[in-house]
Amino acid sequence: MERLIVQPLRESGISTVIVIDALDECEGREPASAILSIIGQFLSQIPEVKFLLTGRPGRRIRESFHVPQMTRATDVFVLREVELSRVDSDVRLFFRHKFSEIKSRRRGPDDWPTENELDMLCERAAGRFVYAVATVKFVDHGSNDPREQLDSILRSLECNVYEGRTMFKTTATLYSLYMSIFQDGFGKGDLENDTKVRSVLGAVVLATVPLPPSAIAALLDFDVEDVFTLLSSIHSLLILREDVNHPVRPFHKSFPDFVVDPTRCTNQRFRVSPPEHHSELLMGCLNLMNRKLEKNMCKIPDAVTNSEMDNLRERAERYIDYGLRYACESWHKHLVGDHTARIPEIVSALHLFLEGKFLFWLEVLSVLDGVKNAVRALDATRKWLTEVGLIYSRNT
Repeated sequence: MERLIVQPLRESGISTVIVIDALDECEGREPASAILSIIGQFLSQIPEVKFLLTGRPGRRIRESFHVPQMTRATDVFVLREVELSRVDSDVRLFFRHKFSEIKSRRRGPDDWPTENELDMLCERAAGRFVYAVATVKFVDHGSNDPREQLDSILRSLECNVYEGRTMFKTTATLYSLYMSIFQDGFGKGDLENDTKVRSVLGAVVLATVPLPPSAIAALLDFDVEDVFTLLSSIHSLLILREDVNHPVRPFHKSFPDFVVDPTRCTNQRFRVSPPEHHSELLMGCLNLMNRKLEKNMCKIPDAVTNSEMDNLRERAERYIDYGLRYACESWHKHLVGDHTARIPEIVSALHLFLEGKFLFWLEVLSVLDGVKNAVRALDATRKWLTEVGLIYSRNT
């Protein structure tokens, strides 16, 4: 903080705004409050700098703002207290602008959408830009007729029920939109395809870091084109590039929250079960490592250390693909819960990995500068085997 921000800005005297978005999404228990504490310590030294912090008001964040040094220096702005008519006006402006862009690119009629259609969209958005963005992305999808796409959303039975301006309405309409996009993207479906849909969605929302379609395909043993086509069917819920090696992300946190919650995603065709799909990702990682790991993956000459290789990073990118890299670094992070239905399968894959691929795995981690992960992975394995009763703790 002192070297990167305080000292340069204090010496330059530049008026600056620093935005820290989604502070509540810091991993672990302490980082969010630690960041606020550090900012509070240095605020007085950089009077020309203002911080804009956003996040859901969790207990630790609220408590951090009650510290005297923060209380004196901050103003709290609660978005839910903004007058809804002001937000509705901004949402309507957003819809008008985006639909105007669509019409200019795709030669739509001047009177589309109608004022009544805009009223309905704004009513359902209820102040949520995430709803508006998802709607526009859905309407502007591929070669589909935008008017038919919009009609599809407006005809949605789940969205036609008047819910009143209650606090729950914003999420109810948002989740109805998500379900409509699922149903439009996957139609009636069949058992085999629905299983693949859930597996791919599970990889998108449960992976410890965003994965590209190519890595998802490698971990799940699917064809990469099938994975990309499936993700393209719900592109309005994702940040998805044409490059199958570019990571895909949910465009808003409400989507993973929706797809794993049975009270929100009520259609079992699309709901991701974290225990089931963590098991699937774990087995995918173990199987991929058991298939692909080998001695000296990066073709480093004999008697040469990693530190002596000027092009080590380039070699790693060339010889260790994204899927294998993820498997080596993150397999143990899916070793959560009891995995009851797949314990024999997991234990067999673990045994094969530790007996035949362990040294090659350590070698890859050393190239990726992630040897500490080995300690964490082995500790997680020991704890899991203890929890499922396959080894006994020292106190037993």
